[in-house]
Amino acid sequence: MYKNVIVKTPGKSYVKGLTTSNLGIPDYEKVLKQHAAYVEAMEKCGVTVTHLPASEQFPDSTFVEDTAVLTPEFAVITNPGAASRNGEIQEMETVLKRFYEKFYHIQSPGTLDGGDILQIEDHFYIGISDRTNEAGARQLKAILESEHYKATIVPLKEFFHLKTGITYLSDNLVVTAGEFISHPDFATYEKIIVPPEEEYAANCILVNDYVLIPKGFETTKRYIQEAGYKTIELEMSEFQKQDGGLSCLSLRF
Repeated sequence: MYKNVIVKTPGKSYVKGLTTSNLGIPDYEKVLKQHAAYVEAMEKCGVTVTHLPASEQFPDSTFVEDTAVLTPEFAVITNPGAASRNGEIQEMETVLKRFYEKFYHIQSPGTLDGGDILQIEDHFYIGISDRTNEAGARQLKAILESEHYKATIVPLKEFFHLKTGITYLSDNLVVTAGEFISHPDFATYEKIIVPPEEEYAANCILVNDYVLIPKGFETTKRYIQEAGYKTIELEMSEFQKQDGGLSCLSLRF
């Protein structure tokens, strides 16, 4: 069960942030409305929300997930793969000191984005992507294994981040799309397979009693509900334009 969630209001500079998509420029008023709905959904899930103010100097900083990897015992401060995002970790470490005493740090030349880290019980999967390099992945693997967690490094072929294409729900069940449907590292898990046309919905998140899913992906929603989960749909159009998904917008612990 999660008790705490950290989110951060998108600044006006968000619309000029990093993206690989061709979905257009975000509408800032819609961005704020969608973010507010996200926070409201988190509160419905029964967590305490720490809501950070916007930072105009960091356009992508609403995607707080990339700044840290959290366990019950310790926090790992990342070293984001995009140079323009590196300063985001300073604020996040300060905030996390309210909750944690034990910290580790990913050091250059290693880079690591939290969006590349999937935790399944005591096993962490670490994606190597355009934002997380092998040096960063190996640093995190060593940290986790020193703390008695398991860790597996997973080079990506298609997805932007590891969690773009796979989500863990509970009870050995994952939501998968694309390259992860038949990936050998995930062969032992039961799977909800997302249709190709609904690939974006593979990034959903279980927060206590609800699965938060992006709005408009009816087949995936039905599969999740048929598996016994209650869902909350959230409009994510303006975050999708900047390569963002539901997990990207919060740190959950």
